[in-house]
Amino acid sequence: MALTGLLRVGEVCLRVFDLDEARRHYGDRIGLIETYQGEDDKLYYKCPDEHDWYSVVLRQADQAGVEYIAFKTLNDADLEQYEAGLSEFGIGVTYVEAGAYPKSGRRMIFTLPTGHEIHIYAHKDQIGNGMPTRNPGTIPDEGYIRGMRTVRLDHVLIGGPDIGANREIFSKVFGFVVSEQLVDHETETPLAIFMSASTKPHDIAFLLQPEPNRFHHLSFLLDSINDLYHAADLIGKHEIAIDVAPNRHGVTRGATIYFFDPSGNRNEVFTGGYVHYPDTPTLTWDTTQVGRATFSHDNLPRESFLNVLT
Repeated sequence: MALTGLLRVGEVCLRVFDLDEARRHYGDRIGLIETYQGEDDKLYYKCPDEHDWYSVVLRQADQAGVEYIAFKTLNDADLEQYEAGLSEFGIGVTYVEAGAYPKSGRRMIFTLPTGHEIHIYAHKDQIGNGMPTRNPGTIPDEGYIRGMRTVRLDHVLIGGPDIGANREIFSKVFGFVVSEQLVDHETETPLAIFMSASTKPHDIAFLLQPEPNRFHHLSFLLDSINDLYHAADLIGKHEIAIDVAPNRHGVTRGATIYFFDPSGNRNEVFTGGYVHYPDTPTLTWDTTQVGRATFSHDNLPRESFLNVLT
C-alpha cells in the first residue's frame, strides 16, 4: 500500500504535574530519549527508532490528560485539502507558522467533536535513530536503547461523547478505515472504534465517554514478547502503578501491558498484532464478549480499563 496523506500519530502532548517525576518515568524507566530543552515547563522525547526530533511532549500543568495530538502528513499542501474537507463538517481551522512548535513546520489546528485538539503538520526536523542512513547496520551503539526498549510511538485512544462524528471525519476527510469496533449487543451502539491509516490495526481509537476531551492512553511499540516481559520486570522493580499485567487483546491481537505515569496518565507497551490491509474487513465485537475483546488470556473485563481516563 502506498501511504499518502496522514502517515501516523507524530506527536502527543501530555499534561503532567511534576517534570522531575515525569523525566524519571518517561526517560529513566520507559527509556525515551530526551532530545530538546526549550521552555521551562516542557520536556521533549523520542523513541529510539524514530527519526523525527520528538514524538512525546510533556507539559507541566495542574491537571493531567492530553493537551493535543498531532498527525504527520506526507505533503504540506495536504493541509489546505484537509481544511476544505473539515469545512463540510462545520469545523474551522487555524494555522500556526513554522517554528511556533520546535523543529516543526507550519501546523493546522482544529478541534474534534469529542473536544480534542488536533494538529496536522508535514515537516519536523530529524535527529536520526542512532544509526547512519548509509550502511546503517542493525543496532545503534550500546546505551542508546534502554529502559523498556521502545521502538516508536504507535497509537492513542481518546474518549468523548460523539465518537461517531469522529469516525466520519477520519474516514471522509483523512481516509482512515474502521479496522475493529465494539458495539452494544442490544442496541448496536458503537462503544469503541478503532481506525487505521496504515497497515497497523489502529492509529487512533475512540471510546464512548460522557465527558469530552478525555484521554485513555498512548502506546509504545516493542520489538518482541521478551521485551514485553522485560518491561513488566521494570514495572515491578520500580513499583510503577500498573493497570493490566501482561495479557493479550482480542481487539488487534496485540500482547500488552497498561500502567500509569506519576500524574495518572495511562501508558501502554505492546508487541504483535496483525497486518491491516485496505481490503481487510471491519471486525466487530459486541458486549457479550467484552472480556475476550479486551483481554483474551483471562476473558475478564476490567472496570478501571473502561472507565478511568484523564
